[in-house]
Amino acid sequence: MTVSYQEKIIALWTIFLLGTLFHTQLGLMPLFHGQDIGFAYVHNNFNIAYILWGMLGFFVLPMYAIVVMVFNDSKRYRVIHLGLTIFYTVLNFLHVVLYLEVTAVVWYQIALMIVLFFIGLLLNLVSLQWLKAYNHYKKMA
Repeated sequence: MTVSYQEKIIALWTIFLLGTLFHTQLGLMPLFHGQDIGFAYVHNNFNIAYILWGMLGFFVLPMYAIVVMVFNDSKRYRVIHLGLTIFYTVLNFLHVVLYLEVTAVVWYQIALMIVLFFIGLLLNLVSLQWLKAYNHYKKMA
């Protein structure tokens, strides 16, 4: 049985979102036990509401991308989706780099972010293949 590009992309986004959720939980678990973590030191000058809204947006965009993908197979959406995956790859790379500058580096967080970065690269590749498949399909028609 052949798996479609959309199914592959949805699976990869789901894995990415679960990893992101786990990343957040890895950061929150020590806080629940009254321990400080590096995250708290980095963001102490920011309003926490902005950070939480940003995290919500970071999480909701892939969910929205999955829903739209189920109902939209156009070339325009494929291009937008590829751009979104590239944007997330850049954000993940920056996240890893910036996290390395935290004074109290949490290595299991770094390891997870590196895994998510490589899942993002795979997501880029499959999204590009999905876009190319549209062009190939149109030439055949």
